[in-house]
Amino acid sequence: MGWAIALHGGAGDIPVDLPTDKRAPREATLRRCLDLGVAALKAGRSPLDVVELVARELENCPYFNAGRGSVLTTNGTVEMEASIMDGTSKGCGCVSGLTTVVNPISLARVVMEKTPHIYLAFDGAEAFAREQGLETRDQSYFITEQNIERLKQAKEANRVQIDYTQPQPIKEQAIPRSEGDSQIGTVGCVAVDRNGNLASATSTGGLVNKMVGRIGDTPVIGSGTYANTICAVSATGKGESIIRNTIARDVAALMEYKGLSLKDAANQVIANAPKGTVGLVAVTDKGDVAMPFNTTGMFRACAVEDGHSEIAIW
Repeated sequence: MGWAIALHGGAGDIPVDLPTDKRAPREATLRRCLDLGVAALKAGRSPLDVVELVARELENCPYFNAGRGSVLTTNGTVEMEASIMDGTSKGCGCVSGLTTVVNPISLARVVMEKTPHIYLAFDGAEAFAREQGLETRDQSYFITEQNIERLKQAKEANRVQIDYTQPQPIKEQAIPRSEGDSQIGTVGCVAVDRNGNLASATSTGGLVNKMVGRIGDTPVIGSGTYANTICAVSATGKGESIIRNTIARDVAALMEYKGLSLKDAANQVIANAPKGTVGLVAVTDKGDVAMPFNTTGMFRACAVEDGHSEIAIW
């Protein structure tokens, strides 16, 4: 038994010839966030603190689809969502429809710890964030030139774009191949400490050109995020597919009820999901790690107490 951490920056149809100027900043951010999480675990921080800390850093990076890097709705606005879960208590917090909150993952934790509820959304969640003193910014802070261009391209093609994956057509039509940078990915982190305590966090801006009010898998406990005393899971990919297949909970259920190892459970869940739609990162109370996906690639990183660490895409 030992500590372990895994994180992701989205899964999808990531071209193997992704240009260095688009790949390198994301890899560097994953490395920095991995180092940050490892240092926090070594310092004795709780897994809940660690996953929030890492998710906040990923939210602050414009290269990923969360926080400042959030993609735009069909109206040209941001609607961010996030969730966090503690494995020991099964305490959890979820938020959706955020337009001004700098770190949605921190609001999700405040919902978990300071309300009798699990899920707050839209105006109510925004008001609660201000009441609790969380940092907010004008919407212009989140609306980057890159995401304005992504929305323009999506509208011209009449499509909804899903992380790095080939666009999902709104109407049946020929779809031009993505050049690989028009979709950026949901972020997530899972961690376990030396005592076997687990936690999971996931955050996203959703889909490029999504309908206003659309909610994906990220804030849905059991779909995009789940943690108990056995494992912690954070999923990424096509939200509708992840919700239908209860991806995160199914990994835990296969371990709990069928006695499967993390690797076998995670691989079975990914194999049963529609091809090209799902990836996940997961850790167990014993410090095992799994990072499977059925897409072309997934920006991911992990480290365990015995010294092994890796950062990978394909």
